[in-house]
Amino acid sequence: MEAQERQPIPRIGDLAPEFKAMSTHGEITLSQYTKAGKWVLLFSHPADFTPVCTTEFIEFSRLNPEFEKRNVQLVGLSVDSIFAHLGWEQNIEKNFGQRIPFPVIADRSMAVASLYGLIHPGASDTATVRAVFLIDPNGKVRFLIYYPLSMGRNTQEILRAVDAAQAADKHAIATPVNWVPGEDVIVPPPANETALRERIEMGKRGEVTQTDWYFSKKKIE
Repeated sequence: MEAQERQPIPRIGDLAPEFKAMSTHGEITLSQYTKAGKWVLLFSHPADFTPVCTTEFIEFSRLNPEFEKRNVQLVGLSVDSIFAHLGWEQNIEKNFGQRIPFPVIADRSMAVASLYGLIHPGASDTATVRAVFLIDPNGKVRFLIYYPLSMGRNTQEILRAVDAAQAADKHAIATPVNWVPGEDVIVPPPANETALRERIEMGKRGEVTQTDWYFSKKKIE
């Protein structure tokens, strides 16, 4: 693939583009993680040795055990070289006491950046924007978030969104605004009259908290 060839940005529900790339942990592929049953959080950053990106890498690294508990593999990416990545990682460990435990792709050819729509000419022709893709074990994109070069990400919100996606899969529910684990979730509204009457009975039995026929909540473990 030519470096400047641009692909459509993968959408929610699309199969995430497969890639093979060199990283700080050697050659990696997307499928090596998904075929092992892992979720993948692929996130890009504009450049190594920059202050905002440094704060992000410190926080992603600090939260890596939390992502691992959720069976999520973090994978970083920028168009810097392997040598720049390695030097920056050592710099972060020396100056901030934080080791980078996840692989960081060196996408010098912009091949992966092109697949995932990470180069936005309105922002920069030579740096990847701050993007986040959550990819499930089936290889499907579950959410994507794009930020401008100047804006650092909220890693706690990304972790919360992972929790919401995984809860939706496990319990066939939806999550309300500002939801965090432990709070009530939304039961999808009934799709037919039979389901409606069953939902009303569930409310009477105390299996759901029902505000109206279309609006029910419940607790999950």
